Amino acid sequence: MEMEGRIIFRGNAKGEALVSSEGVSFYGGVDPDTGVITEKGHPLEGKSIKGKILVFPQGKGSTVGSYTMYRLKKNGMAPAAIINKECETVVAVGAIISEIPCVDKIDINKIKDGSQVEIVENKVIVED
Repeated sequence: MEMEGRIIFRGNAKGEALVSSEGVSFYGGVDPDTGVITEKGHPLEGKSIKGKILVFPQGKGSTVGSYTMYRLKKNGMAPAAIINKECETVVAVGAIISEIPCVDKIDINKIKDGSQVEIVENKVIVED
């Protein structure tokens, strides 16, 4: 399956999808040293985002989250790419300064956790 979205930060990536039906807060919700989701009660709590194609509706939380994304990248713990339904400012700035490929305007309900996903510019290709 192939979907077209809007480029937030241009790039190509391929990997395993880590999908959440809830927003992700990078500030306080993700450990920048380990890449593990730490937010209590979050569907991805305890899972690592390192090297994954991180799929979630939108970000949430403080603007410091953009810097946390940058720390994740510098620590080698960042996702390979981000796919959003609607990318908001915190995630957009974080993806840009961290050079993490990011696409939004995607129907994330069509992406299953564990699927192989490839991002090529504004195209999201999902292998079932």
